Amino acid sequence: MPPPLYTQTVVAFVWDFDRTLIPGNMQGPIFDEYGVDASTFWAEVEGLVDHYQRLGVPIQSDTAYLGHLLTYVREGIFKDLTNDRLRQLGGKLHPSPGIPDFFEETRQHVASNEEFAKEGITVEHYVVSTGLRAIIEGSSIASHVDGIWANTFIETPAGPGYLTQLPVAAAAPISNVGYQIDNTSKTRALFEINKGTNRNRTIDVNARMSEAQRRVPMRNMIYIADGPSDVPCFSILNTAGGKTLGVYQLQPVNNHRQVKKLQDQGRIQGLAEADFRPGKSAHLWLTDSLEQICHDIVESRRRAFSEIEGPPGHV
Repeated sequence: MPPPLYTQTVVAFVWDFDRTLIPGNMQGPIFDEYGVDASTFWAEVEGLVDHYQRLGVPIQSDTAYLGHLLTYVREGIFKDLTNDRLRQLGGKLHPSPGIPDFFEETRQHVASNEEFAKEGITVEHYVVSTGLRAIIEGSSIASHVDGIWANTFIETPAGPGYLTQLPVAAAAPISNVGYQIDNTSKTRALFEINKGTNRNRTIDVNARMSEAQRRVPMRNMIYIADGPSDVPCFSILNTAGGKTLGVYQLQPVNNHRQVKKLQDQGRIQGLAEADFRPGKSAHLWLTDSLEQICHDIVESRRRAFSEIEGPPGHV
């Protein structure tokens, strides 16, 4: 049996972004900046699947907006929209109540508990979103998390012969999708955290690893999100012993109904308003779940040490 790679003492909070860490959609500042009606844009996005289906071209519904956003750039509606501009617009986002303070509170909560600290337990926070990475990077949340999975844009695509040419340094409007993450591929992020590929790029996410070799067991993860797009991640963690919390915003009013439906279907373990201040339901639920996982880690390590046989005594 190979020696273990990790102590498996990390507890990972994995967060959706829109209507979870922020009250609305992260694309809002883009529409405000360029004077575009958000409802018109999203209505067009909703119609894209049928539109392209009539042309005999299947597309993914959950990431169709990326191509439509680039169409707005190409048509000059989102004129000169660069990655740097997206980061600047991300700075206009307002986080949900209690964020980002909650991130540091959880780390301190574990560090200040002598029993947990003795076993080397630590807390990490990750964002996994079908939104835009550049906007998240520009938000007040970015510096408080340990990693971000989200869609990226390329400004200047590498052309034929690029290997023998000097790179183009000048910024240009975004023109191509780079990294793409949809509702289903969100689960890939869970496995990258699970196997530690986000910390050690020499490990491929598809590499065969025993449960004992993985950096963050699924049972040590807490997934927090608001919608149907997160059902694949909810399902994996529910099956693997992790924790799942569905959160809702007070506006729009149908947001609660949507998340409550997930609870009624047994897809989430808990339900709370996306308010992460001390004393609020989400804070209490998440803190309790964190402590449960920490106690399980402590107990597991104690059992492991108790199974070590001592040396034979004198006759």
